[in-house]
Parts: sequence; structure tokens; C-alpha cells
Amino acid sequence: MCNLYNITTSQEAIRQWTRALRDIAGNLEPSIDIYPNTPAPVVRNASGGQRELANLLWGMPSPPERVKGKADYGTTNVRKTNYFHWQQYLGIEHRCVVPVTSFAEPSPVDVKDPETGIKKSYWFALNEDRPLFFFAGLWTAWHGVRKLKDGPADHEVYGFLTTEPNALIRPIHEKAMPVILTTKDEVDMWLTAPWSEARHLQRTAPDDALVIVEKPVTQIKFPPQAPTQGSLF
Repeated sequence: MCNLYNITTSQEAIRQWTRALRDIAGNLEPSIDIYPNTPAPVVRNASGGQRELANLLWGMPSPPERVKGKADYGTTNVRKTNYFHWQQYLGIEHRCVVPVTSFAEPSPVDVKDPETGIKKSYWFALNEDRPLFFFAGLWTAWHGVRKLKDGPADHEVYGFLTTEPNALIRPIHEKAMPVILTTKDEVDMWLTAPWSEARHLQRTAPDDALVIVEKPVTQIKFPPQAPTQGSLF
């Protein structure tokens, strides 16, 4: 499960890639670590058919049977799109793309930062330059309790799809990897195609699509990594 990623790019790069004509995200920081239940930029289909860059809260409404207590802390990763709860969000009006330059998966070996005590992670990107790509995402308007101390409120929230891991990620996280979109055609297809076509993008990335750009010291063995191809920008 991916619960941490980073964006190190410009708003202009995101707008150009996605052809977003509206930008209501405010000013993005040069580098942002994104955690669950925090706001982050996505590009979605807005009213009038325009694409819009906006800040939404990470965590889709959870299936009711998985909500414990009065707060729904959100579902960050969506795998089973045939599950009835997720069916309502599969139309283009609820699809978005999530800009990212690298993402993390916690080390399966107990390697902790000596200063913070937090388990270290492996970080993945398209290549060492960490160029821009996207997760295939879903979003919705939602009224509910995200934090008990804040009470019920109106939110706009998002999550992204996952799928079977490739050979690079499987030794670290054997259950899933994010659905990544690395071309403008894939972004366009996700945002415009009927679900009967767009669903085919929920597939495992090729084994050489990503590289490890940061890792803790462990004894995990990985398949050979293909040579990097240079930045997308």
C-alpha cells in the first residue's frame, strides 16, 4: 500500500502535461511529501469540460462496513474496482490524475531511522532525475467526519488505483503497486474514455518502468534494473 509520495515539479509542468486550463490549487511548494488525510494537487474534469488543477484531501470515502467509530479516515488506495462501493466513482466525472515524482513503500525489513525511530522506506521513480508522472485516481465531494475533533464537514477527497506489483516492487510490497500513467495518451485516456476502455489502464507497470532512487541498507535481492531513459521534461 502506497501511503507516502513526493511531488517535485512546477505547476506549469503539471498544467502543460494535462492541458489543465484552470488552476485553483494555490501555490505549490517546490517539494511536497504527501501523507494520507492531507491536501494535495490533482487534475480533474471540471464543470464545462475544462480540466482543473485543484487541491483535494487524500482518502476516498471508505466502504461503510470498514468504518470503525464515528470518523472515516479515508481509503487511500483502491484495488477492487468491481466492488459495489467503488462502482459509483468510475465515471469520468469522478476520475482524476495525481501528479507524482516519486513514491515510497516501507521496508519489509525492520530498518529504522536512528533519530526518529520511523521505519525507513524504499523510494521509486521513473529514473534518477525523478520526472513527472501520474497515478490513475478517483475523486468525489463528501460530507462526513474525517477527524473527530473537527466534526462533520464538506470535503473534496481523492485516492488512486493499485494493481499487482511488478518484479521490482514485489520483494518490498508483495500485494500491490500504484497504477502509473507515464504518457500524455494514457492521461487523456484515463480522463476521457468510457470505463470499458479506461479500466485496461489498471495494469501492472513493466518491470523496467521504475527504478529505486532511495533505499535503506537491507539484504533484499532485486531483479536487475534496466538503464534509465532520461527525464520526461
